[in-house]
Amino acid sequence: RDYVLVYDTEEEIRNVTIDRHTFDQINLDPGGVAVTAPGKEVDFVSRFFTPQASILEDPVTGSAHCSLVPYWARTLGKSSLNALQLSDRVGQLKCEDRGERVQISGQAVTYFKGEITLTINDKLGGREN
Repeated sequence: RDYVLVYDTEEEIRNVTIDRHTFDQINLDPGGVAVTAPGKEVDFVSRFFTPQASILEDPVTGSAHCSLVPYWARTLGKSSLNALQLSDRVGQLKCEDRGERVQISGQAVTYFKGEITLTINDKLGGREN
């Protein structure tokens, strides 16, 4: 679903720049591009970009780590990993490769709270719930 580009150093990941105009011409619907490298103080670092999205770079991307964790677990020969997503907001993640699943934990910040009311029209009974 996502492309994963592996670099040699954390510094290269920090310095990745995206030409938004060119990048937005790529259709990866619904995927994106993760760039990753070994970390200096963590097992690996990453950034995640999505073409044609309202936000070019995702601050912390759990779904991308579902691809990154198995790769780094195999590469480093360990199942428990510490990761750092190098977006402007920066996110630290504790990750574990559990074979068929990846467990990810870390601290989160509430970005938005709201309430949604849905009206369901039951066409069979002609009533609204």
